[in-house]
Amino acid sequence: MYQGARAMNEEFQESEENVMEKIKMTTPIVEMDGDEMTRILWQYIKDELLLPFVDLHTEYYDLGLVHRNETDDRVTIDAANATKKYGVAVKCATITPNAARVKEYDLKEMYKSPNGTIRAILDGTVFRAPIRVKGIEPCVKNWKKPITIARHAYGDVYKSSEMVIPGPGKVELVYTPEDGDESRVLVHEFQSTGVVQGQHNLNPSIKSFARSCFNYALDTRQDLWFATKDTISKKYDHTFKDIFEEIFEAEYAAKFQEAGITYFYTLIDDAVARVMKAEGGFIWACKNYDGDVMSDMISSACGSLAMMTSVLVSPSGVYEYEAAHGTVMRHYYKHLAGEETSTNSVATIFAWTGALRKRGELDGLDDLSAFADNLEKACIDTIESGKMTKDLALITETENPTVLNSLDFIRAVRSTLEGFYL
Repeated sequence: MYQGARAMNEEFQESEENVMEKIKMTTPIVEMDGDEMTRILWQYIKDELLLPFVDLHTEYYDLGLVHRNETDDRVTIDAANATKKYGVAVKCATITPNAARVKEYDLKEMYKSPNGTIRAILDGTVFRAPIRVKGIEPCVKNWKKPITIARHAYGDVYKSSEMVIPGPGKVELVYTPEDGDESRVLVHEFQSTGVVQGQHNLNPSIKSFARSCFNYALDTRQDLWFATKDTISKKYDHTFKDIFEEIFEAEYAAKFQEAGITYFYTLIDDAVARVMKAEGGFIWACKNYDGDVMSDMISSACGSLAMMTSVLVSPSGVYEYEAAHGTVMRHYYKHLAGEETSTNSVATIFAWTGALRKRGELDGLDDLSAFADNLEKACIDTIESGKMTKDLALITETENPTVLNSLDFIRAVRSTLEGFYL
C-alpha cells in the first residue's frame, strides 16, 4: 500500500519540479513511524503536504508494533538515541500493547510504552497545547489564548509498586542504604483487607523537569505556573516545590524579569480554580499524573485531542514532536475493510510542522521555518473556510460545514498551501 503511494508521489514530484524549487534541509529530522490509522495519515501527509514542497531529509525508524516485535523493541531505543544525536524528532502515534494486542500481533512480550522509553532516555518534559481555530470555541468562554500543559514525564503512579492486602497486618516503607542502618516509616496498620501503593521520583529528574519548564517559558515568552499539593504531601510534593524554587532563584529569576514573564507557584486545587477563570496564554507545569489528566481536560474543553500539539523537550535542548492522541484503531479497521473514514490529521500535521520549524531555527533555514508556519496556517484557514473532518463538523459553530474524508481533507489543506507558493 505504501509503495504505491510513494511511486505516485515520485511521478508527481517530477511534474512539480518545473513549478517551484523545493525547500532545502541540511540536517535530518529523526522520523518515527507508527501504527494503525495514524500510520496511514502519516504517509498521506508526507505525500501530499511535505514531499512536493520540501527536500525532506529524515533518518527513518519504524516504531510500528510489527517492527518493534521483530527487533525486540531495540528500534525504539535506537530512535531515541538518534534524537539525542540530531536534536529534533517527529513521531507518529504508536500502540502500547495490552494482553489483547499481544495475542493480535503474536508478540514475543508485552512491550512497554514507546513514549515512556523515549521520555526516559531523553529525560524530557511533555508540553501540550490546544490548536485554536475560529468556529471551534472552548467550553470555557474566557479562554482567549491556548493553555500549555507541561507534564513531568517520569515516576509517580506510572512507576509505582502495588500490593493487595489480604487481611490484618502492618505495611511499612523501608529504606536500606548501601552503607548504613535501614530506616522505616509506617504506612498503615491494616485491620481489614485493602490495597497499598508505593511511588517514587528522582531529584535529578525533577531538576530536569524544572529547567525544561523554565527554558520553554523563556523560548515562548509565556508565564509559568507550577502546582502540587505540598500542604498535604510535606516531603514528596514539597521536594518538587523546593527544587523549582531553588533553580528559579539561582538560574532564571533575572532572565524571567528581563523577558517580562513571571513564575508562579500555587496548590493544585487553587491552580484548577484559577485556570477556569483565566484567559490563558501561559504554561501550567504539573507532576506526571496531574499533567496527564489536565492535558486531556484542556484538549476536551477546546475541541479534541486531535487538535492538540505535543512536544517532548529535554533540558539539553532536544525536541521530539508528536500528536497528543492515539492510533485511531476504530478508523483503521474501517479503512482495512474498504470503508471511508474522516480522521482528523491536524495534530499529526502540526507534529511535522513543529519539527520542521525547530530544525529550521537550529540550522538557520528561514525558508524551512516559514514553510512550517504556512502549513499550519493552511490547516487553520481550511477549517475556518468550512472544510473539515467529521469530528470537527460535529462541534463547530460554522454553519453548513463541508465534511471531508481523511485524504480529501489533507488535499484541501494542500490546495490552500499551494496558494501561498504557486
